[in-house]
Amino acid sequence: MNTKEEAKGYRFLQIHPDDNVLVALQNLSKGEEIVFEGKSFHLSTDVSSKHKFSLQALNVEDKIFMYGVLVGRASKAIAQGESLRVDNVHHDANDFVLSDRKLDWQKPDVSEFAGKTFNGFHRADGSVGTSNYWLVIPLVFCENRNVTVLKEALDEKLGYKKAKSYENEVESLISLYKTGKSTQEILHADLQSTPEGLNQSKLFPNIDGIKFITHDMGCGGTRMDSDALCGLIAGYITHPNVAGATVLSLGCQHSQISILQNEIQKRDPSFAKPLAILEQQDLGTEQILMQEALKRTFAGLIEANKVKREPAPLSKLCIGLECGGSDGFSGISANPALGYLSDILVSLGGSVILSEFPELCGVEQELSDRCVDEKTADRFMHLMRTYNAKAEADGSGFYANPSPGNIRDGLITDAMKSAGAAKKGGTSPVTAVLDYPEKVTKMGLNLLCTPGSDVESTTAEVASGANIVLFTTGLGTPTGNPIAPVIKLSTNTNTFLKMPDIIDINCGTIIDGSETIQENAHRILNYVISVANGEIQPKAVQLGQDDFIPWKRGVSL
Repeated sequence: MNTKEEAKGYRFLQIHPDDNVLVALQNLSKGEEIVFEGKSFHLSTDVSSKHKFSLQALNVEDKIFMYGVLVGRASKAIAQGESLRVDNVHHDANDFVLSDRKLDWQKPDVSEFAGKTFNGFHRADGSVGTSNYWLVIPLVFCENRNVTVLKEALDEKLGYKKAKSYENEVESLISLYKTGKSTQEILHADLQSTPEGLNQSKLFPNIDGIKFITHDMGCGGTRMDSDALCGLIAGYITHPNVAGATVLSLGCQHSQISILQNEIQKRDPSFAKPLAILEQQDLGTEQILMQEALKRTFAGLIEANKVKREPAPLSKLCIGLECGGSDGFSGISANPALGYLSDILVSLGGSVILSEFPELCGVEQELSDRCVDEKTADRFMHLMRTYNAKAEADGSGFYANPSPGNIRDGLITDAMKSAGAAKKGGTSPVTAVLDYPEKVTKMGLNLLCTPGSDVESTTAEVASGANIVLFTTGLGTPTGNPIAPVIKLSTNTNTFLKMPDIIDINCGTIIDGSETIQENAHRILNYVISVANGEIQPKAVQLGQDDFIPWKRGVSL
């Protein structure tokens, strides 16, 4: 639906001319007449909005195509006009091989954004941050409590505690209980809400906050996972949105300080940010550790506060592309809009990251053909095959990726979900393929091997350098990140209206015909620039949605 006229008043849509299914754009009833390309037939079942129905009668094992690619096969006979469901369709996808390069692509018109800048935080390595945070993070889960103690000591005193809480609601419940109200009366009571107010004045106005991160890794697992954790943490420490960091180590864990330092050196050989690394078993008592951590953190904050926003070209943006809680509209509204935005940013010299490898199943051939050279294509295909083989060995291949929510809202096979998810990557050549947790070093479209799990993938994209993340959702997902603004985009208007506290932009306008994909992409990019300027805080930032989950390199889909 590239034009408003194509969308207005439409009840259904064929995504690609080769598709043998149609997508219902609204609830359709059994017996309704469908007129398509000069032919007509009647629906043999009800078809819910976002779900698909067959254009022709299908026999067992007949192929099903969407987005022009194989997304499944009929597991039983399917009548013309019958809805596609998990009981009559099973996952299937085409195999992929090394083929010729297909690097020709039509660059979008970027005249509206040519020469535009954003005000960001310039770092010594040439990168530019959209935020300016101090990071406090443990090398091992044994230090989580000490990170929490530091948060209690610093957050409120320095003016970074979020104003929104639910203390008034709790006071209301206590009052009801003390006055003898019954359980049912309490359950149906109207509670007094806590008014949202401004944070107290920040001591360091140029620092957006101190981010205290905890995790459950660093020891007790595989050495591969603890080494990857050091790389992930190094990615956050060297990230353009981070001014400096305090790292707490116990001392005896797998994730050693020396490994972290090597990973920092790999990502930034001239690293010069303030960095305090403290080892508890070396220092002794908790009091000594805490006092040293407080002094060195405070001294680092003084230095970090000296950095101010200055103009930077849009080529300094590195955008992470993410989706979660996807629905049947994801691949025809929000994801294609991000794809168009991706092509704009690549044309301007910026970088984008497409991850979630289990959600690229079925489009491997297209993406490998778009890789700039055979070596890059080989790496992508190797990572996809290795990941899927490991998943299958553990009894859960890529075919098991769709969640119950995905299936309920029309994504009934992994390939069907993947074909729509891949639209976030646009049409530009793939300049690099990265394995977790490698860093983006090339402009253009980067493929990053991560799980399809929302938080693990977002965590990884940020470690690789994404200074803003664009996150599409059909069902509504509250994911955020500690150091990178996560902008949430709904694929449909209903979700946008239902969950305004977590969603920033509505892409359902593409479905109802009030915007084209291109118009929506332009609106998103202008919003991104405002966020990069520090003029707007996305909902995830306002809510303090600081999700951080490192990937344990076992199977996570």
